[in-house]
Amino acid sequence: MKSSISGFHKLSMNKRLSLIKKFASLTDQEVDLLKQGSALDLKTADMLIENVLGTTQMPVGVATNFLINGKNYMVPMAIEETSVIAAASYAAKLARPEGGFTATSDPPVMIGQIQILSSGRKLKKAAKIIHNNKEKIIALARKQDSIVNKIGGGLRDVETRIIKTMLGKMLIVHLMVDVRDAMGANLVNTLVERLSPFLEEITGCKTRLRIVTNLAAKRIAKARAIWNKDVIGEDIVNGILEAYAFAASDQYRCATHNKGIMNGIDAVAIATGNDFRALEAGAHAYASISGKYSPLTRYEKDKEGNLIGYIEMPIAVGIVGGATRVNPIAKISLKILKVKRAQELAEVMAAVGLAQNFAALRALAKEGIQRGHMKLHANNIAIMAGAKGKEIENISEEMIEEKNISISRARQLLHKLLHRHHEKKRKQQESKKAK
Repeated sequence: MKSSISGFHKLSMNKRLSLIKKFASLTDQEVDLLKQGSALDLKTADMLIENVLGTTQMPVGVATNFLINGKNYMVPMAIEETSVIAAASYAAKLARPEGGFTATSDPPVMIGQIQILSSGRKLKKAAKIIHNNKEKIIALARKQDSIVNKIGGGLRDVETRIIKTMLGKMLIVHLMVDVRDAMGANLVNTLVERLSPFLEEITGCKTRLRIVTNLAAKRIAKARAIWNKDVIGEDIVNGILEAYAFAASDQYRCATHNKGIMNGIDAVAIATGNDFRALEAGAHAYASISGKYSPLTRYEKDKEGNLIGYIEMPIAVGIVGGATRVNPIAKISLKILKVKRAQELAEVMAAVGLAQNFAALRALAKEGIQRGHMKLHANNIAIMAGAKGKEIENISEEMIEEKNISISRARQLLHKLLHRHHEKKRKQQESKKAK
């Protein structure tokens, strides 16, 4: 079954669920959980965090049309912002004629940091001692009772660097840990704490902070897509290139450019129970790694004048452990995605980030960002004004036609609708009495 389903957004929710059930081989129970709207029960929530009082809800949708490395994907996304899922789906549709997205990712290596404190000269000596004992450190890590070690992961390398700080120099040890299909933060944090006493013993120095870094620079995911100029139009190609040049040269614009990328990536992370805050931190740190805050995507023309888009960023995600295996919706989302490895999930997320960015730039270059948001935004405003059922669509359409989408106008229109309804009902009652 392909992910390019014509008119998917026009289908009823039950029909959409029926198609997704078939695509992902969902059980009746899993479909029922999606229908419930709050699959996370309080008992499970109480195990996830402290001081639980309740749960919150976020819409979960699915982006269609994604073809990545020749495989069709339906991509679950949890987000409250209108147009995001529609935009990603449309961008993926426009990329399909040229083969969709190609994506790659680095092995899932996370970096654990150990801060070592001492005088300057002793730090240089400590760095050399650690370098000379690298194999012993790796061997000691392998002795740890870890599932990751047993399935082929574990500590791969040890690096050191001396940094200058406001409190003097510090030696920072980096442990490169292959975390397999986990996000890996807890695993790495455990390992750096267990190895710190050995580092203190061989160097004679004091260790302080021992923690994973969210700048997962060894865990880069990349994606690429071509949008044919005859499909999107030459003016759009040029408009997107101009928008990219703006972001590459101006940090104010670049912040919003990268935010649009994270709209898609965060939504997939939330749907699959991954840590979107860690992804945000890593993305923006990587965008600044050259010393200048830069776009995470890049665009250029090929010889035929088609638009080529690229994305490169750290994406540290997992498909085992944590909320990915506790939250029922996360489990269903991973089943819909049909990903077999954490690297595959990272590649999907990179493609979604690129699609989201392309869609935003296309909208800005073509008609401004608000037009794409208008219909759904108008619906939200109508609901906020108190509209229900068919009232929402009637009020929304009238506000769009008037080009006046506001809560005050929605209330006026709702008042008129209700007045008409009451008048109609009154006349019907009078007519019955007359008979």
